[in-house]
Amino acid sequence: MTKFICHDPDRIIWVRCPIGSNMYQIIHQVLIFHLSSCTSKSHVCTICTKKTIFGTYKCFMGQNTPQFILNKLPVSIDKVETIATLKASAKAMRALGELKGVAQSIPNQSMLVNAAVLQESKDSSEIENIITTQDELYKALSTNKIVNSAVKEVVNYRKAIFFGFDLIKEKGFIRFSDLNDIQSIIVENNAGVRSTPGTVLKNDKTGEVVYIPPQSKDEILELLTNFLDHFNTESDVQLLINLAVLHFQFESIHPYYDGNGRTGRILNILFLILNDLLDIPILYLSSYIIDHKPDYYRLLNQVNRTGEWEEWILYILKAVEETSNNTVQKINSIKKLLGDTIEMVKEKAPKVYRKELIELLFEQPYSKIDYVIEKIGVERKAASRYLKELESIGVLKSIKMGRQVIYVNEDLIEILRRD
Repeated sequence: MTKFICHDPDRIIWVRCPIGSNMYQIIHQVLIFHLSSCTSKSHVCTICTKKTIFGTYKCFMGQNTPQFILNKLPVSIDKVETIATLKASAKAMRALGELKGVAQSIPNQSMLVNAAVLQESKDSSEIENIITTQDELYKALSTNKIVNSAVKEVVNYRKAIFFGFDLIKEKGFIRFSDLNDIQSIIVENNAGVRSTPGTVLKNDKTGEVVYIPPQSKDEILELLTNFLDHFNTESDVQLLINLAVLHFQFESIHPYYDGNGRTGRILNILFLILNDLLDIPILYLSSYIIDHKPDYYRLLNQVNRTGEWEEWILYILKAVEETSNNTVQKINSIKKLLGDTIEMVKEKAPKVYRKELIELLFEQPYSKIDYVIEKIGVERKAASRYLKELESIGVLKSIKMGRQVIYVNEDLIEILRRD
């Protein structure tokens, strides 16, 4: 039985929902009938569900979709740590451990970070239908010219990742103001936490309302405070399972008018670094989410509707495992290319060989004279000669962009483009 309590104090309705039936559909039908006869036109009806349901719901006048009342963390361990999720977590942890070890084997890890962060900035923005190419991004960064709004948004996301990474390394935690700063960098405004009700999440194709996040600013702030408490402190829940729970919680709070998904995905990598699962921001789940986007949103909503966590957690754990394995392969390819490039330069252009110069070509696949001057401290004429010499032996390819000449490490770009 499910009990409905109206703001009209004399009205209490009980509804029997047969086992296996669509309880929420029945609830909608009853409420619509009930609201039509209710004397109060400004009330909210609250559905007090059984304890087996994760949370409670509100149904607003004129809407067919209930608002999920989000519970605070923590979630009961027995709901999230099942035999299946623990096995999947162990596999994901092994893959993540291998990734951490392989990354540590590269002396200059900034070569990995710059490439990984830019790739993630592109992919995470693509989830929000902000589409760019790697060429556009590297050209924008090397020339300091933003050619369109999509590139600008991706570059902002890149700034936000580095900002968050610096915070974690410096402080070892994320404050509420830090979270707002990350989101503000992404969207380039200071609107902050939602203060006006009316935000709903809709199906892009059908326009159907699929989820109504918390509407009250006080409730949002209370939930965010609770979220950050659990983000910053140790949990009894296995780390990667906790990652899945935290990601669900943040996206369900949906605290901002814009940038929630991108902010939440930055929090994923910061959580891994905070808990020493990685040293640097090189693992990102956005490419996996792009390939399995319908399941991502379906499972988020499934937890909201039913309180069933297992399938959602397995999805995130699979994303961590597969993305870790793919990133290991990409790093190994980069290491091989780096070694081959060093040997080629030593053999064919020994006079220009500098360890720092070769590393620069991997830190900045789109290089220019100014980068060389700054990196190895030579004059402009020498820097130009180095780059031209490297082009002559096939390490780089030059392209003219306005008045500037950009030198591209095409072999590295090809590796970075691989899925």
